[in-house]
Amino acid sequence: MDATEIRVRRPGAHRGGRSRFISGKSRINAMKALVISDERGRPLFCGEVRAGSVADITQARDAGLVDLLADTIDLQILADAGYQGLAAQTCGQVVTPPRKRRGKHLEHLHWLMAHHEAARFAHSSARIPVEHGIAHLKNWRALARHHTRRDSLPDTIRAVAGLLTDQQATHHTKALALPTTPA
Repeated sequence: MDATEIRVRRPGAHRGGRSRFISGKSRINAMKALVISDERGRPLFCGEVRAGSVADITQARDAGLVDLLADTIDLQILADAGYQGLAAQTCGQVVTPPRKRRGKHLEHLHWLMAHHEAARFAHSSARIPVEHGIAHLKNWRALARHHTRRDSLPDTIRAVAGLLTDQQATHHTKALALPTTPA
C-alpha cells in the first residue's frame, strides 16, 4: 500500500483552497491516489484521490481501510513509514518498517543498530514490487502529469489501472503459452 502524487494544474487565482493542492513532500501542485497492489506489483485497488497536502495515513483512514481490515482475518499489507500507527488500529494487519531509534547511547549498541537496519532493509525489499507497480501506473501519459480537470482524475486512475491489469494478465498468459522447445 502506498500513496502516489500525480501532478495537476494549479487552481486558478483567487480561488478558495488553492494551497491545499500543494504537496508537503515535493512542493508541487498534486493530488494523491491510494494504491494497493499484490506481492507481484499488480494493482488491486486504485482510488481515494485527495488533495496533495493530505497525509498518507489520513487518506487511508478516510478511505475506510481501518473498518475494512477490521472485518478481515489473516491479511497482511506492507506499507511505508507514512502509515505508522495503522498497525495498532488494524490488529497488526498493516505492517510498517520499524521506527528509527534515537538516543545518545544507541550508537554504542552496534548489535541493536545492525538488527534494526536489517529489519528495515527486509521490509523495504519486500515492498519493491509495490513501488514498481506504482511506477508502471505512472508510465501512462495520463498519470505522468494530469492536464485535464481534477474532477476526472479518479476515473482516469481507475481506467489506467484496469488497462494495466489487463495488459499484465495478457502478457503473463502469453508468456506461459510460449513453447519451451526450439523448433
